[in-house]
Amino acid sequence: MSRTVVLAAAISLALAACSGKESTTPVSANAPAQAGQPADASTNPFMTASSLPFQAPAFDKIKDSDYLPAFEEGMRQHLAQIKQITDNTQPATFDNTLLPMEQSGEILDRVSRVFFSVVQADTNPERQKIQEDVVPKLAAHSDAIYLDAKLFARVKAVYDARASAGLDAEQLRVVEETYKGFVKAGAELNDADKETLKQYNAEEATLSNDFHNKLVAATAAGAVTLDDKAQLAGLSEADIAAAEGTAKERKLDGKWVLSLQNTTQQPALMSLQDRDVRAKVLEASETRTEHGDANDTRRIIQRLAQLRAAKAKLLGFPNYAAYNLTDQMAQNPANALKLLTDTVPAATAKARGELAEIQQVIDAQKGGFKAAASDWDFYAEQVRKAKYDLDESQIKPYFELDNVLQNGVFYAANQLYGLTFKERKDLPVYNPDVRVFEVSDADGKPLALFYADYFKRDSKSGGAWMDVFVEQNGLTGSKPVVYNVCNFTKPAAGQPALLSWDDVTTMFHEFGHALHGMFSNTRYPSVAGTAVPRDFVEFPSQFNEHWASDPKVFANYAKHYQSKEAMPQALVDKIAKAKTFNQGYMTTEYLSAALLDLAWHTQAADAPQQDVDTFEADALKRYKVDLAQVPPRYRSSYFDHIWGGGYSAGYYAYFWAEMIDHDAFEWFKENGGLTRENGQVFRDKILSIGNTRDLATAYRDFRGKDPSVEPLLHNRGLK
Repeated sequence: MSRTVVLAAAISLALAACSGKESTTPVSANAPAQAGQPADASTNPFMTASSLPFQAPAFDKIKDSDYLPAFEEGMRQHLAQIKQITDNTQPATFDNTLLPMEQSGEILDRVSRVFFSVVQADTNPERQKIQEDVVPKLAAHSDAIYLDAKLFARVKAVYDARASAGLDAEQLRVVEETYKGFVKAGAELNDADKETLKQYNAEEATLSNDFHNKLVAATAAGAVTLDDKAQLAGLSEADIAAAEGTAKERKLDGKWVLSLQNTTQQPALMSLQDRDVRAKVLEASETRTEHGDANDTRRIIQRLAQLRAAKAKLLGFPNYAAYNLTDQMAQNPANALKLLTDTVPAATAKARGELAEIQQVIDAQKGGFKAAASDWDFYAEQVRKAKYDLDESQIKPYFELDNVLQNGVFYAANQLYGLTFKERKDLPVYNPDVRVFEVSDADGKPLALFYADYFKRDSKSGGAWMDVFVEQNGLTGSKPVVYNVCNFTKPAAGQPALLSWDDVTTMFHEFGHALHGMFSNTRYPSVAGTAVPRDFVEFPSQFNEHWASDPKVFANYAKHYQSKEAMPQALVDKIAKAKTFNQGYMTTEYLSAALLDLAWHTQAADAPQQDVDTFEADALKRYKVDLAQVPPRYRSSYFDHIWGGGYSAGYYAYFWAEMIDHDAFEWFKENGGLTRENGQVFRDKILSIGNTRDLATAYRDFRGKDPSVEPLLHNRGLK
């Protein structure tokens, strides 16, 4: 089975953005989904592979009314294909069991990939209604496969005989990963417990979907509206124009709207001079889902935590984190917690030192107040100007979006891997902001398509992400169609899109994920591309961030958008000197969120229930990250990664992968840095292998040793 089909329910949770009443119609092998109108093969574009280059989605032909019939027909056909496997009376082998599983579910895979990408990046009420209907059905569909006793018996038979079956290394990996996936999904439970698990899964799918829906609505509603332009003092003219444009889009002429991003801190806090406005913006961010209204998420959080703990207990684990980390590189919560808590003392000590410097600035200006969380970014920027003679407004004119993309992101990929990019304006897109590029390999042969969707809009979920419309598939010869989505501020008409340094690194980060998908070179789709553990999947993306500051790459794109002149060396040096500035804050806010995640997911099923606010405060205090001026990057009530997404008990993965990425970059530095030869080694040993082998072993094969945490601590200025 393709990865999207196998994990259809998980994907629906990760990308959920719908609202309203949920359907709870069960789907099983004996009771396929009931379609109001069956999909018409002659008119529904999901019934056959797209005829466009690379089988790219025909967005000009796809209608919202096509999705639900395609989902239902896709589930029906998929279950029929599974039934053919289980009805086979021949002894189970790789070729008659695992191979047809890998080949099954093409329609469901096709519609899932397109629908969940679009509903995440450009939702509307009709798409939201479709999702509310399909999410619980997909959860039940996944259970119908993973809890099918006859199918598991065949998988187990192949697994038990794997050593003597003459399988090659990739086939052996597919067998082992498939078997472990079935066991983790509950295949070994008795019938009564399977029914209980199905109920848990259906409720979890619905609640996670509800959480994401409420968060999207709350984030849009939480935007701060200002009546007086004077309240925006400190913002650039471009940012003020963007705020005015957002207000006009909302039919609030004569006003200015500061939209919220998904994190606690908001970009405007760095520049807003009015302290009351800063406090208003941060309060709007922190309480967006805590107003006791229809978008309040706290009751959902409590129930999701209960459900996950109960599910873990049913499957024989002390808590959900212990259950979920069995197939991750960390292996168990203790290892993940150790990496985080070992870093807390250095991070919080550095943050307190940074706070002292901020307070000195406030006192020198006779502010007459103690720094609050809403003051941090504003005064930290002043500290940076004083210590390094550097401020964000100096930098942005050198980071025009298209130049960063073409002469930075794409240039680094060319220097490392020989890739070239050609924009395709003939291919349909789901929103006018989206751009498409054809990617050619070093030998000139077509490699992939790349879609870029960079600007924030109310119809888009917060954050930044990568996924694929079409997965690389060695069985069919399909090449990857990859996309990146971000939430950069869209400039006013006729103005350039100027990026912050954080935006620049985000572009490189997400393109690192894209390269991981593009370079996939596996035979079987279940182990292709980014189908790797969460605490490994962020390694290629975070590693790719290093090239944003590589001198050769930086010099190629850091040019003034008007004069086209390169950034002066003095300014380049200032950026390098300020590299570890504010890292105490940034590390502590991340650790707080990651530890909150593990606190929620290491609760036992019989743990006493606390209200969300009390639980959060107690957890932050317990892990010694309760700094009032450094709130978590995500508070519990809007932590989409763990409640509406796929990072439950897994937000630590960013730090784990960062440990690996800094260690890997040391190898590059030891071997000559940005070269085609080094890029080829990294591609061959890391980026192309998917999940075809044990990844800890693969890393040792690349690096010659296990990763060390020392480079991470050094790069964050914590060592």
